[in-house]
Amino acid sequence: MALPIPGSPVRGASSGKPIMALFDLLGRTWCLGIVWQLSFGDATFRELQRRCEDISPTLLNNRLKELMQLDIVEKNSQGYGLTIQAKELANLIKPMGDWSQTWAENYLNKNDVRDDNA
Repeated sequence: MALPIPGSPVRGASSGKPIMALFDLLGRTWCLGIVWQLSFGDATFRELQRRCEDISPTLLNNRLKELMQLDIVEKNSQGYGLTIQAKELANLIKPMGDWSQTWAENYLNKNDVRDDNA
């Protein structure tokens, strides 16, 4: 699968608009999860794999390569981290974490969904 490059057609959109390239990228398996996890701090490959719920090493390696090619992730002395520009992206995404908690609580309370494992 080709990298989603701004200005080029991507999955679901032929316009080449940067937002569509970003949505294509973040919609790929584990791309958003990697950005999310690195938003909390740099990590070695193994630590990032653990944070990403034991993602396979092959998939993590492939996604890190893609994210580095697109200037989202960079390799540093601590392992991997977000680029300065990607930290701005993470700051836009982080409020969705809080929103999702409220949404989940409201949904679960409204629908009286119980966790059998609790």
